[in-house]
Amino acid sequence: MENGAVYNETTEPEAKAPRRRPFGCTLQHLRGWRLTAKVVQAIFSFLAVVCEEIVDDCIYCSGLYFFEFISCSAFLLSLLILCVYCTDMYESLGKEKVQKLNFWAVPAIGAWLLLASIVFSATCSGSAVESAACVFGFFATFAFAAEFGTEFFLRRKQNVDGCSENPGNTQSATENQPLNKQS
Repeated sequence: MENGAVYNETTEPEAKAPRRRPFGCTLQHLRGWRLTAKVVQAIFSFLAVVCEEIVDDCIYCSGLYFFEFISCSAFLLSLLILCVYCTDMYESLGKEKVQKLNFWAVPAIGAWLLLASIVFSATCSGSAVESAACVFGFFATFAFAAEFGTEFFLRRKQNVDGCSENPGNTQSATENQPLNKQS
């Protein structure tokens, strides 16, 4: 007993910390069409913001200011969603919450951007920069709508594929019959 054979080591060796990604970024959650959609949304909304900021003078400035606010918000929100998908926040929030957030945020951003683009195109004076801002606003709207449409189609397809033949779990007449009739 004096040699310590009775007692085993009670502590485990310290495990190595997992290797960190540079800046915590990864593209593993954004594969295929979703990565393309997110990048296109960010680029078009950024170009809309830049073109709108170049406008020197306006006749009806309320449409310009509304478009400025909405296009800048769309750009920042698209970057925020992109950052959530590409960083450790995705694991922190959870896959379901991130996808639910994305599913409802994308059509809301797209609808507001569509409204702002329509208002701005109706109130602009017709300069080339204003027209370019409107066009990029509509392109960004189309990118948001395309992602929402694709996501909606995939969710609907997933729900249809996951349904059973007896969705309400209702029992038919043969299921209500006893297996053995006893007299």
